[in-house]
Amino acid sequence: MRMLYNLTAGEPNKLLKPALYAALVNVVNLLPFALAMEAARIIVVYFTEPGALLDTGRLWLVSGVLLLTMPLMFAAEVLAYRAAYRGAYLVSAAGRIRLAEHLRRIPLGVLTSRNAGELGNTLMGDFSLVEHSLAHLLPQLAGALVTPLLAFGVLLFWDWRMAAAMFAALPVAALLALASGRLQAKLGGAHMQAKLEAINRLQEYLTGIRTIKSCNLTGGRFCRLERSLHRLMMAGIQFEGLLVPVVMAAIACLRAGLPLMIFTGVHLLAGGELTILAFASFLLIGTRIFDPLTTALINYAELTYNEQAGRRIVGLYRQPAMPGNSAPPDRHDIVLDQVTFHYGGSAVLTDVSLQIPEGALTALVGASGSGKSTIFRLLARFYDPQQGRVLFGGQDIKSIAPEMLLQKISMVFQDVYLFQGTIADNIRMGRQGATQPEVEQAARGACCHDFIIRLPQGYDTVVGEGGCTLSGGEKQRISIARALLKNAPVVLLDEVTAALDPENEREIQQAVNVLVQDRTVIVIAHRLKTVRFADQIVVLGGGSIVEQGRHDELLARQGLYAHLWELQQTMQGWKLENREAARRS
Repeated sequence: MRMLYNLTAGEPNKLLKPALYAALVNVVNLLPFALAMEAARIIVVYFTEPGALLDTGRLWLVSGVLLLTMPLMFAAEVLAYRAAYRGAYLVSAAGRIRLAEHLRRIPLGVLTSRNAGELGNTLMGDFSLVEHSLAHLLPQLAGALVTPLLAFGVLLFWDWRMAAAMFAALPVAALLALASGRLQAKLGGAHMQAKLEAINRLQEYLTGIRTIKSCNLTGGRFCRLERSLHRLMMAGIQFEGLLVPVVMAAIACLRAGLPLMIFTGVHLLAGGELTILAFASFLLIGTRIFDPLTTALINYAELTYNEQAGRRIVGLYRQPAMPGNSAPPDRHDIVLDQVTFHYGGSAVLTDVSLQIPEGALTALVGASGSGKSTIFRLLARFYDPQQGRVLFGGQDIKSIAPEMLLQKISMVFQDVYLFQGTIADNIRMGRQGATQPEVEQAARGACCHDFIIRLPQGYDTVVGEGGCTLSGGEKQRISIARALLKNAPVVLLDEVTAALDPENEREIQQAVNVLVQDRTVIVIAHRLKTVRFADQIVVLGGGSIVEQGRHDELLARQGLYAHLWELQQTMQGWKLENREAARRS
């Protein structure tokens, strides 16, 4: 049952209809054999019993019914085909959407702890294996077991000795199949792990191709991908080389039932304990009964491998979504109350308490690793703190539905990601369904309307994945247009001008000034001059709040903020020296 649960990606009820139709097909497929046996009985009686007449009327009836079974078999096959394939594709499509939605609701740390290639393979490759299992393997397995069971029941009443001889080797084959299942799980797990590692290394290679070229890691110098592909090859060879002999041995044991049955039948026939008709019937059935059982053995081995794909899907489903189902309050002040947060065992924030008034501009400054970005992630509820509380409008953020909370928050990150599509569609990420005039109004507020209309198709210009066809400043302004269109009361700004040229910095600063009007704003600042007029500046160091106040107050204290300010003022006069002058000095 656990195997079926995993193979159906947690929806075993979807297997019921395809399995029933597959069983129906196999029952219908037995009708021609039964009719052929009846025809053989009529002919044998005519030739073996003295004075017997050939019952031609019954032969014609049998032949007519045999012809009628053809469209019946066709109809059953069509129904089974539709049930299996339609059900498999629907489960796969709905499962991918369901899993993608679930990934959006679980803590960000669960996703960042996994490679993107692994998650992509689960959404696409693992669901393909589940789809294959539902469309092909499981229905075939169900049908392959129904036919022998029915045949065994009928043959047992006909002659239990012949039936026992036919299926005598089945227990041995079953034991070998179970052994192959355990071996399959071990070897299949190693093969799947090697495949995931190769996928991750391939994605790393393609994503980092610019760095690879810049470091001249071409040819044999970049060996990480080559090693992973070689491990995948060896795992595949080991998987097939060790498993196939066991499966073939199980099939050989299974098919040994046919010669054993023939030997038993000849012995009984010679002793007068078995009729020729019965022997011929057993031969007719015996030549076909082992085909579905062979299919069942092969499918079982493949299903054991595919189960691991379903297990990974189910494992992601079981990752708990972030709690909370209430609506956010109308107030927009934020409080961090004795918040402690750590990634794994490394503490990033320790006992942090901070009040962010509604409508105020609060700046977070400090050295790299001081906890600024972590506070951002906690406010956006990408994570929940291990200790302490984050209050939004006086309400614990854990009780608020994450998606409803994010309706109240706009975020502009330093590293902007644009989706492959038109510029208008990327701006509409801020508010789906926005009209074209609303999109253009947001673009004007973000100072990007002018450069957009100069593009070949204007707002309908398609940008590459990640916005690769646009400059950093252009992407940044489009992200601000998104935030303007969303019109959320709380704005989180990661230093959006840190890596821009002066011209782009000036235009983006103008766009930011429009964005932050009459909103609660929290900004991460690397350039202190951009936040010297903030309502409060929070200085972080070592995961704690070191100082807090306005710009002039912090300078007067001669603490960490004053030291950082002095360093940045000194760096403004930094320039490259003339080489000759540097040598003389």
